[in-house]
Amino acid sequence: MRSSTPPPSEPPLRVQRLGQIPYGRGLELQSELVARRQRGEVADTLLLLEHDPVFTLGRNAKREHVLLAEESLAAQGFEIYDSGRGGDVTYHGPGQAVGYPILNLDPDRRDVHRYVRDLEEVMVRACVDFGVGAGRIDGLTGCWVGDRKIGAIGVRIARWVTSHGFALNVDVDLRPFEMIVPCGIRDRGVTSLRRELGVSPNLSEVFDSLASHVASVFGRRAERA
Repeated sequence: MRSSTPPPSEPPLRVQRLGQIPYGRGLELQSELVARRQRGEVADTLLLLEHDPVFTLGRNAKREHVLLAEESLAAQGFEIYDSGRGGDVTYHGPGQAVGYPILNLDPDRRDVHRYVRDLEEVMVRACVDFGVGAGRIDGLTGCWVGDRKIGAIGVRIARWVTSHGFALNVDVDLRPFEMIVPCGIRDRGVTSLRRELGVSPNLSEVFDSLASHVASVFGRRAERA
């Protein structure tokens, strides 16, 4: 006899939209939420935002991948941060859709490789939503259109709670990427949804798409915070 017990509902994913904020403020918010998630005080959370112009260096970054002196970059209005995430150097700025999932991967998703592939899948699906065929490149991290990176990933996981995440180029100024070796990869380019489409999609709609796919890929129920 078939059980009449309904299947368990998907756990919630609180989606917070923060607008454009300084990178340092993003670090503070993540640190607070990670600690609270580790203590079980909050549900899984997805922060969606843009950053003021900033170059960030991951734990494995090489300083020579920043092609201009830090004084020169600061004079042009760029901040520089040692981020604490994995990966090399990248750029964040207005027009880029940044997502910071604060997720507890314990007990059933304790696999760092799988987590990174899942974030790639989120961005691939979002690109397809806007008519851009994107995918992966074997041996490289991120979301790609041909040999041009459209979405970067850099993560941190502490006691199986995640922070940092992904950045999808929507209508971001691509010129600052010429001031660095993006993600430490010298022989590949960068692109954006605007460059691929010839027009800029609505950024709010891109955030909607990303939130929907994070919820779907990770088996969560998205709720606006």
